[in-house]
Amino acid sequence: MDRRNFHYPRLLREVVQKSLADTPVVCLLGPRQCGKTTLAQHIAPSRAYLSLDATNYRQLARADPAGFLASLPDAVTVDEIQKAPQLLPEIKLSVDRNRQPGRFLLTGSSNLLLAPQVTESLVGRIEIAQLHPLTEAEKEREPGRFLGTLLDNAFQVGVGTRLVEPLLDGFLLDEALLGGGEDRPRVVGPTLAERVVAGGYPEPLARSAKRARQWQRQYMRIIVERDIRDVARVKNTVELERLFELLALRTATLWNASVLARDLKLHRDTVEQYAAVLERLFLVRRLPAWHRNESKRLVKAPKVHLLDAGLAAAFGRLTEADWLHRRDRMEHLLESFVVQQVIAQIAWTDPDIRVWHYRDKDQVEVDLVVTLGKRTWGIEVKAASTVSPKDGRGLVRLADSCGADFESGILLYSGSDILPLPDRRMLAVPLSALWDR
Repeated sequence: MDRRNFHYPRLLREVVQKSLADTPVVCLLGPRQCGKTTLAQHIAPSRAYLSLDATNYRQLARADPAGFLASLPDAVTVDEIQKAPQLLPEIKLSVDRNRQPGRFLLTGSSNLLLAPQVTESLVGRIEIAQLHPLTEAEKEREPGRFLGTLLDNAFQVGVGTRLVEPLLDGFLLDEALLGGGEDRPRVVGPTLAERVVAGGYPEPLARSAKRARQWQRQYMRIIVERDIRDVARVKNTVELERLFELLALRTATLWNASVLARDLKLHRDTVEQYAAVLERLFLVRRLPAWHRNESKRLVKAPKVHLLDAGLAAAFGRLTEADWLHRRDRMEHLLESFVVQQVIAQIAWTDPDIRVWHYRDKDQVEVDLVVTLGKRTWGIEVKAASTVSPKDGRGLVRLADSCGADFESGILLYSGSDILPLPDRRMLAVPLSALWDR
């Protein structure tokens, strides 16, 4: 498929439209270049639009926020609102005079708006929706119902209806291995390894693999030049970039600021500050630890993931060719890929869903724990295309910890069928279920 000028339908669109129908201010947050502007313009193409990336608008908004806002029409889209947070108190005053729904559609490339001192004046007047890089479901123009199916405990044992990528330890099976003939499974779409290293930013998907990698590696330079100063005072952006690259090499591992500080020859507090900046720019997430005792969740180490597996691959110097020979690194990358696919689906499934990782005193792990109230599900990730009886050990340990609150467990693997695991509450489910209905 030629992806140039190709519009991907965003599954968050309906969420934003519903928010605009009953809320005066709607803010669409997400990383730079993930498609916020495109989505905003498709949702409301007739609205007045301006971007605070433009120097003239930005300077006017900062110098005279009241006058600037007064010059705008009643319904307007303001792009990159974090560039002029001075507008927010004026938006509050304007909304108090006229609370008509959908007046302001804002976008932002940092979590600046989630800071209490910024949003407290807009409580009850604003709804925030987070747009992620493209999910695989959006790329395939599918409805993205994996998470909903999980919550309904609706996965059933059976043969897959569509073999998206027949894999033999990460490589496409050829005709000789499959035996040839008309009954040979049909290869459709990219391999799993190609999906993982491609990432979800729309722009590089239109390029060759080499040119996409160049875009991904330049992406951090765009962030440094345009956005970091809006989030925090960072004296040495080179150090921050070094931390980002090290986290790319260590994605899907436990967060340890002391070790990172030692390896980078930085102070621990500096590492924590830089990590907070990377989180606010939607580049890194720290996934908290799950524990049945809620107070212990606060002291257990989170896991750190890069949000986009494509960026993690580019800065971690991994390509799809590394699937076999650098399997440990690729399995970590695959874990971050799955975590991102699931978290992105929360917005259009149920915003009350929370996600965690699980690791007990014996270092038995579950990659992703999904909770809705006390109801709990576990997801493990496996790169191989086969399932063994020992798989799902972490899910069983999680289930024992949860007791009656445990709903079910899923082992995602690169095969094509939904298979039972020894524990009747667990199933092995193809990774393709993340995007293939």
